[in-house]
Amino acid sequence: MSDGFLHESFRGVDWGVATADAIAAPAPPLPERGGHFRQWTDDIRHVVGATTESHRMVAGWQQLQPDGPGTWDRDALDRCDRALDFMLENGVRPSLTLLHRSLPPWLDASGGWLARDTAEHFAAYAAEMGRRFGDRVERWITSTDLAGPTLADHVAGMYGPGGGIGRAGLPAVHHILLANGLAVRALRAAGASGRIGTTVTLVGGYTATDDPFDRLALERLESWTNRLFLDPMLLGEHMVTEDDVSPVEATGCVRPGDLEIIATAQDLLGLSWHTPFRVTAPENLPRVLPTTKCLSALNEVNRLLARLGFAIVPFDDVETTAYGWPILPEALADAVAGLHELYGDLLPPLSVIDNGMGDLDLVDETGHSDDTRRRTLLRARLSWLAQVVSCGVNVCAYEYWSVLDNLEAKFRYTRLYSMAVPDHEPPPRPPMPSDWMHRGAFADAVVPGGGPAAGLTLVPAAPRGQSVGAP
Repeated sequence: MSDGFLHESFRGVDWGVATADAIAAPAPPLPERGGHFRQWTDDIRHVVGATTESHRMVAGWQQLQPDGPGTWDRDALDRCDRALDFMLENGVRPSLTLLHRSLPPWLDASGGWLARDTAEHFAAYAAEMGRRFGDRVERWITSTDLAGPTLADHVAGMYGPGGGIGRAGLPAVHHILLANGLAVRALRAAGASGRIGTTVTLVGGYTATDDPFDRLALERLESWTNRLFLDPMLLGEHMVTEDDVSPVEATGCVRPGDLEIIATAQDLLGLSWHTPFRVTAPENLPRVLPTTKCLSALNEVNRLLARLGFAIVPFDDVETTAYGWPILPEALADAVAGLHELYGDLLPPLSVIDNGMGDLDLVDETGHSDDTRRRTLLRARLSWLAQVVSCGVNVCAYEYWSVLDNLEAKFRYTRLYSMAVPDHEPPPRPPMPSDWMHRGAFADAVVPGGGPAAGLTLVPAAPRGQSVGAP
């Protein structure tokens, strides 16, 4: 890093990047070859002043097994071999992600993550990757995101019409957690020498008012995001509501021994950070927003979230990026500290994956960003995070995304559903998921096997470890 940029608390932290590039995919035409990697290396050099020695890519399950289980595309395997060898020859330490949201079509056709067999197929895929590449990969990430292809897709229906089936989609959460545990075991059994972990989306925020019900609403948000995935992984039990009911287990998808597999110890845990939320109880919306805006704020996403007992509203007097994310440099540190306060020493070493300051308003016509501005904001964010690290939170890696990564999600979902669009701008109007429009993903439903679904209400706090105060 350039002089004075790196806080002492980050000495020894591994710097790298997350990318959606699949190394098994056929090479693009020559003018486009290496474009994504060049974009990132240029971006990180402009903002941070250095080029890292590690790089994380996606293997590409769709390309490696396009025709079904037990079959492999030899050309795709050869492309993976060449990519890994090329990185090692050039002094780059490879990190490999096995899954980036999408499944091979033959698995999607058979139910995707709603089908338990998908977890078994994923473990077999992980075992083959470990056997072939285990001596060259320094760090294994089973998935870039556990929530996207399960909670967001099968439960909420964010990614396609007809995909969101509400509570009946919760088995997908269990199956992807089971797949992660099986894959960790399979990689180790195959002799993979690198560290192994997965990635969850870290969600954090602040209450809109001092009302205790807003505090309760924030806990509900964190429960249905962070704890839905981390309680099984770290505590060996599915999240339980205040009615002492586990919504996931109530679907009947959990079998004896599953939670033991899910709780298989990992070498690291990736935390993908996007944006903080300002949270209120649904009944407090008239207090938080002017009357003229209250109904518009109760858009479809809040109609969904209100069933879980919380709503999200814009921050007051906080600058936002072009796509509506509030600029709060301390928010990442607060969220990491809160997670450590909840789980303490049960947390494995953390790899923070930061979407950075990818604001297109700060990019000029040449594609370069306002480096001074973005550098200042990144320095502020890292300074806050460094204070949490100084308090004993083990952050082993920090990955900074390119300015151009993940733009579709930034514009389609975060900007609209965080409701942080400035008053003088017309609101974005991306396609609204049809399931939300017609009945709401959390409408009353019948659990497979009979009987009404468990109520979706507040869950009590998990056992707390050593408290670490945020700066």
